[in-house]
Amino acid sequence: MGEMEKVHVYLDDWRPCPEGFVLAKNAEECLLLLRECRVGILSLDHDLGAGELTGTDLVIQMIQERLFADVIYLHTSSLEGKRRMHDMLQASKPEHVVVFPYPIPNEVLNEFRPQ
Repeated sequence: MGEMEKVHVYLDDWRPCPEGFVLAKNAEECLLLLRECRVGILSLDHDLGAGELTGTDLVIQMIQERLFADVIYLHTSSLEGKRRMHDMLQASKPEHVVVFPYPIPNEVLNEFRPQ
């Protein structure tokens, strides 16, 4: 059986999804993608709307289920949420996973844009 193709996931309830990424509008959609796909890049928001699970709730579930992307960016504007998610991921991630406490840089996004 061939190796599963990687997808890149962008979790956000408001911002537009970058080209080359699959949009998850809430934590449940993001968890489903993490469970069923190989995720190369994961970019996380924290505040996902009133009454919704937060990015922190998602990270707790990711850690419990050992669901990690290869690279994780935190694009949230919530400074407290970003700090909490970053600290939790850094303390629990496998060695090969890289976590960046900032949005995906343009030079990375440009790799997914058509020429």
